[in-house]
Amino acid sequence: MKFADIPGHDDIKARLVEMADRSRLPHALLLEGPSGTGKFMLARALAQYIHCEHPSGGDSCGVCPSCRQHESFNHIDTVFSYPVIKKAGKPTVSADYQPEFRSLMTEYPFMDPERWTSLLEAGNTQPKIYVDEGAELMRRLNFRAHQSRYKIVLLWQPEKMNEDTANKMLKLIEEPHDDTLFLLVSNNPRQILPTIYSRTQRIAVNRYDDRETAAYLRDNMAVAPEAAESIARISSGNINEAISLIRISKTRKIFLDLFIELMRKAYQRKIGLLRQWSVDVASLGREQSLAFLDYCARMMRENFILNLRVSELNYLTAEENAFSVNFSRFINERNVLKLFEVINDARNDIAGNANAKIVFFDVAIKTILLLKK
Repeated sequence: MKFADIPGHDDIKARLVEMADRSRLPHALLLEGPSGTGKFMLARALAQYIHCEHPSGGDSCGVCPSCRQHESFNHIDTVFSYPVIKKAGKPTVSADYQPEFRSLMTEYPFMDPERWTSLLEAGNTQPKIYVDEGAELMRRLNFRAHQSRYKIVLLWQPEKMNEDTANKMLKLIEEPHDDTLFLLVSNNPRQILPTIYSRTQRIAVNRYDDRETAAYLRDNMAVAPEAAESIARISSGNINEAISLIRISKTRKIFLDLFIELMRKAYQRKIGLLRQWSVDVASLGREQSLAFLDYCARMMRENFILNLRVSELNYLTAEENAFSVNFSRFINERNVLKLFEVINDARNDIAGNANAKIVFFDVAIKTILLLKK
């Protein structure tokens, strides 16, 4: 990963290169900011730049043996550490999931946490960095760097450490070997244990603006300009979200159709048809049902804001806007908070494994009453 491969963030790239060139790199550097902003790509590019045998022009050469090893995720002095799921009866360390993590870095270089959970086949289990990982890092870092000045640990999502793990990591960060650098990358820095967080030098990586996001989608995802601009606005500078919107466009179309069906049948008070609607939505399954409710909440917000007639505040696709232009007047100050409450209660019930058919039929009945307000 070269700096040139990463869109935007020119000021951060220049700062990282200057720190490396002047040997002012801290032993623990934290890149922090929202998901989908290229933080891990920046960390990878910095590691490659540090190890490059012929850096020039503020970037690694991309062709020396060290660069080629970085491109294939095989550099001997680079260690990847990341959250995983626990396996019964054996130590739980990052190396157990090396093929999956390389797949994530290759296919989703902006490091989508949801995609990582899917690759791990974690189900409802949340990936963590377990205490075994701390012990394994201590073991690996006891060896001297082999072919470079520095061993570099690329630690993704340090906020996923439990307390025991953090205590082991604290010793490594407090008393690092003179040939070891930690590059930490966090989406939620407030969740990092304070004892770890306070011992890092931090660089904030802000969201991309809509222009940068749209340009990335046009140049790298072959998205038409108008669609790229629409997706850029909806994704709020999160490239992961933008890519997800592209890849799940069929699902979004299903969600939009179900939302339109709910609103039209609720307005017409067609209770029998809404009973069938609730069965159809429940058949999506638990995770998709939750995603649909999130979609409904977003559409409620967008329709309410559409009444303000300030286009800069709206984030609707062309298809969503076509429906919302005429529908938005039914989402107003008299019912919008109650509608949000209905959606939120339904989400909590579905997450708690309530009967989805009953929950969605309840949503439909309450929507009938609220749309008339």
